[in-house]
Amino acid sequence: MAKPIQVKLVRSPIGRPEKYRIILKALGLTRLNKTVDLYSTPTIVGAIRKVIHLVEVTER
Repeated sequence: MAKPIQVKLVRSPIGRPEKYRIILKALGLTRLNKTVDLYSTPTIVGAIRKVIHLVEVTER
């Protein structure tokens, strides 16, 4: 069973590669300080690892 996690966008994607912006949009992170609740599936964890320097992750 996948654990619920909370992902918050803490750094701006401005000036970052387009690939990072696409990943953030797919995760549902469109604005700074926006928080989304997700389940830690392998797909989601892989996407978060790509942009870990822009987000903050906490377990729920």
